[in-house]
Amino acid sequence: MYEGLFAEPLDETELKKIPVPPPGEWANQIYCHTAEDMRHIPDNSIGLAVTSPPYNANKDYDDDLSLTEYLGLISRVGAEVYRVLRPGGRYAVNIANLGRKPYIPMNAFFYQAHIALGFLPMGEIIWQKAKGASGSTAWGSWLNAKAPRLRDLHEYVLIFAKQSFSRPDKGESDISQEEFMAATLSVWEIAPESAKRVGHPAPFPVALVERLIRLYSYRGDVVLDPFMGSGTTAVAAAGCGRGYVGYEVNEDYVELAEKRLE
Repeated sequence: MYEGLFAEPLDETELKKIPVPPPGEWANQIYCHTAEDMRHIPDNSIGLAVTSPPYNANKDYDDDLSLTEYLGLISRVGAEVYRVLRPGGRYAVNIANLGRKPYIPMNAFFYQAHIALGFLPMGEIIWQKAKGASGSTAWGSWLNAKAPRLRDLHEYVLIFAKQSFSRPDKGESDISQEEFMAATLSVWEIAPESAKRVGHPAPFPVALVERLIRLYSYRGDVVLDPFMGSGTTAVAAAGCGRGYVGYEVNEDYVELAEKRLE
């Protein structure tokens, strides 16, 4: 049924033949540089990548790209992430769907882009940010079937793997039974981060990143964020006993991230 749809996973014997370099001077750094060229990081060296790409929705840190241009950027960055991930490494990508007329299924476009690069889809997390009446105002036709609008209270975290659905190496996991049971559910209810408190227009919650890190990586792994923003992934990685490395083109956000790590 699925033959030809995805890249063929490698078996464990093949995976173990691929050299994995240890962390070097490139680790625990945030580079003010585009992630389209992660020249600082050697091949097959990253255990986990976690990111929340700019939404391309007129945020002050993102160019107003067309959808085609934006997805081209995502694909170029994704190709570099694939290169630097170690065999069995994972890539967790947070994305929200956009628009009302039409509604733009960004998660579908992201699946297409990353599967085309050779990534193996592992699953999808629904990040439920709130309950009840909070969320953007988008009722459309009020109390009328003419044109009601849905108000998004969730985003997605897409999980991809490189070459294998399992890690061929052994390492130290540090997730409790309670955390594991919650993390392996497909819906995560985690409050969003305050943009005003962090100083970034779309901050990623530390709690969300910490859960991803403990579920999908070992202690001592290096966690990559190709769109580092305010440094949430680095803060979470350091707090979980992992190394970090990131890329961010905005100098102000690089400085903010470094301050959060002090």
